[in-house]
Amino acid sequence: MSELINTNDPHHADGTADQASAPLLTPEEVAEAQGMTTRILEGLETAILGQRELLEMVVICLLARGHMLLEGLPGLGKTELVKALARLLGLSFQRIQFTPDLLPTDIIGAPILEEHEGSRRLVFHRGPIFANLVLADEINRATPKTQAALLEAMQERRATVLGESHALPTPFFVLATQNPIELEGTYPLPEAQVDRFTFKLNVPNVSTETLQEIISTRRHGRPPDLEEVCSAAELDRLFAYVDRVHLPQAVANYIARLVTATHPEGEEAPQEVRQFVKYGASPRAAIALAETARAAAVSVGKPNVGFDEVRRVAHCVLGHRLILDYSARLDGWTPRRMVDRLLQAVPDVARELPEDLKA
Repeated sequence: MSELINTNDPHHADGTADQASAPLLTPEEVAEAQGMTTRILEGLETAILGQRELLEMVVICLLARGHMLLEGLPGLGKTELVKALARLLGLSFQRIQFTPDLLPTDIIGAPILEEHEGSRRLVFHRGPIFANLVLADEINRATPKTQAALLEAMQERRATVLGESHALPTPFFVLATQNPIELEGTYPLPEAQVDRFTFKLNVPNVSTETLQEIISTRRHGRPPDLEEVCSAAELDRLFAYVDRVHLPQAVANYIARLVTATHPEGEEAPQEVRQFVKYGASPRAAIALAETARAAAVSVGKPNVGFDEVRRVAHCVLGHRLILDYSARLDGWTPRRMVDRLLQAVPDVARELPEDLKA
């Protein structure tokens, strides 16, 4: 297993590129990036059957170096998906089973008193969060204090214990799962903390044909053995390619207007948003839209972001960030339906008012 450290210019310590100085992608680089993305996706399809759309979104979020929240019934392969990602990419992997008695130190680690050369001293022992890919299983079963410790590490990409800061490995991804049933004894994530996740993905049930294939080819539910398809150097290069995908100003403006329209007071907010949305998306949503749209462009072999890429990732980025009023459910409005309405209402290009009306 490898921990990737990206120190090459023009990229920052967290692996992001300086857009002002990064050159545009060449056709050869675009083809290489798409090829690597396709290999990762095909490897995941070997492990997880019948979930093509879900896997595409997972790969896009991964390329954007974002965190994911997976929601679905037990037994749909959420845990196996994360294990498959780690094997295909050669990343270090840790699984944390969240329970009500889990403590923050069980995740981050803690200083332990050790004897060394006749003296005693506190030595920090790293917790399971110090891995490239961390599976936070059933995150809503842990107490808010423990949830906050994980989410803080996700945001800061470092852990601080007794005043000493410890950097997390690069890249660092958290894939958290939560079960929509058995809500007794759980601690639902507050809306402000759900905002830390780049994507929220619903894991759907599989079709009858997929179930038949699973029971015919997967004895005892065992997945096939997977080989690494992307080396540490290749993955580092792939991240650099995503950072260099061009985001035109027209598309950036569309993203900004789309996020603004999620707020009831927004200029382009449709009537349904004004009536049913209590709180709209944060600036973090706009950043997530831009970065994941870049990754979506790479996945289809494009060197620049188009409006279609923004629309492709909009549900995964905005759905969990819209807080609907209680009356919305009574009228049949869900976050997904509201995002559909936003995409319908906000035009690609801003409508310019006639000069005599601007005053």
